Amino acid sequence: MFGDDWLWMAVQWSPPYGERAGFDTSTTVMLLVTALVKAAFLWLILRAPLPGPLDRRARALRRLLYLAVAYALVLWYPIGLLPDAVDTASQLALWAAIDVLYLLVIRWRSRVLRAAAAALFAVELAGVADQLLDDLNLRQVHWGEVVGLGWMVGGAAATVLTVVGQWRDGRWSRGTLVAGWASLGVYALVITLNLLAGHLFSGGPAVSVIMDAAGLVTTVWLAATARELPTENSVPDLPPARLRAIRVAVATVTVLPIIAMIHPEQAARLTYTGWSTDCYDRPSFGDLKPAQRDAVFLCVARGMDGGGPPMFPESMSDQAILAYGRALCRAKDRDEQEAILTRAGSARPSWGVNPWDLVYVCPEIIGATHPELLRSAEETQAANDAYIAEENAKCRDPWPRTKGVVQATAKYFLFVDGDPGYLVHDPGDQAAEEEADKLYSGDGLVTVGRNSALVGHIEDVSDLCLTVKAFRTAPPRRTAGWQQVEEVPIVSRTGRLTVPEMGEDEVGAGAPMPNLAIKGKGRYRLRVYVRIDDGGEEQHLVVVFPGASRKKLTLKP
Repeated sequence: MFGDDWLWMAVQWSPPYGERAGFDTSTTVMLLVTALVKAAFLWLILRAPLPGPLDRRARALRRLLYLAVAYALVLWYPIGLLPDAVDTASQLALWAAIDVLYLLVIRWRSRVLRAAAAALFAVELAGVADQLLDDLNLRQVHWGEVVGLGWMVGGAAATVLTVVGQWRDGRWSRGTLVAGWASLGVYALVITLNLLAGHLFSGGPAVSVIMDAAGLVTTVWLAATARELPTENSVPDLPPARLRAIRVAVATVTVLPIIAMIHPEQAARLTYTGWSTDCYDRPSFGDLKPAQRDAVFLCVARGMDGGGPPMFPESMSDQAILAYGRALCRAKDRDEQEAILTRAGSARPSWGVNPWDLVYVCPEIIGATHPELLRSAEETQAANDAYIAEENAKCRDPWPRTKGVVQATAKYFLFVDGDPGYLVHDPGDQAAEEEADKLYSGDGLVTVGRNSALVGHIEDVSDLCLTVKAFRTAPPRRTAGWQQVEEVPIVSRTGRLTVPEMGEDEVGAGAPMPNLAIKGKGRYRLRVYVRIDDGGEEQHLVVVFPGASRKKLTLKP
């Protein structure tokens, strides 16, 4: 046995590269079939040139075309050992000469066609020249991706016009024209394989072998063009039956290896990924294009938030996850969701799946019961702002005739479960921030430290109406109508005392809160009034005024 390296050299006509653990059976069969195809192409390339007189230009074109053929077969390897700039410069010179001779030798029979071919040849050579600038580390013209794509399309269009010119000339056989059209397909094949190699193919040498064999089609066309240049020879076309047989054989050999390397659907992985969206910052449904929604759901399904296991097994294909996601959308209750997740092999079937996760795969179902989940981030923010403004408008100043130096009335939003209350603190005092952590274990309506105070609530509520007022002197006590009134000392080290405003965690006052330390740094008294009104709403009045007393007073139990 000669081994894998010998097989590789026999098929690729070049020394092996890299480390390989050995070819499997399918790869070996593919290499053997490719060897037969390349042998047939080589036979077509090495056929002797047709005899006949050639003028000086046609003779030069034949020699340059055979030089291009020699480069494609063997010269590419030794030239590849030289700097990239040498390779690119030689290609630029070679193809500039070939393109000029194409314009002079081919009988285009149309000035417009010849001019169009000249323009496309120039575009093609411009792309090679730009690559040469890059290889020489010189300043490139930054054309952008659109122009780069234009160069590729221009190269394909130049091939089309060259084949059309050969057809109008009349000296080239149908087989040569077919090879020219087939070389155009090589452009599409190379681009397709480059784009899909990471998604559809299972690794190994398959892609490089297929692309190398397909590239010989262009070499066959160049060799046939050089072979049939004499004007006095008319090459007879092959019989139609033989032409059909050749076409079927070439199409079969080209397509079957590609089909054989495609993964089956059940093994598909990463067809959809989170690359187009940020898995760590989930976008709102309304901000996503339809093509991005599946990717976000896969981020959720494959994520391990909080250190828990993912929703589905890691080995499950993306298509299967999306299918299970849509099945979960149709589940009637949590128990049915658990059954579906169990069937899918989930490590956490009892967790179920929330509507805000499923909306990405079935918005028409989730949106019917949770229309708010279909909003964009801007729409959500506008809805939240409108809701907060509406809630703030429900709160009234309990002391409307007693104006403070500064004051504000707003809805204060608490955590739904077990929120102990809100702080009156100095936000610029680090010591007050550290002290605030200790206040949550206190008892009573107001738990006070030196620089901050925690105000509790008398009912189990998720929000309350809060009014804050600051005075230069102590206002009347006015305890009538209130259920609890307490007064405590508090200190401001930086000249600020305030109540937290609502932030990203959706806890805090729904409107800007003023600085209640109206005399700057120093000691103040904090008085808190609490009651439940006739509508069941809890109301708080926070009053702050300068005062040196350190006593804690319960003005109304």
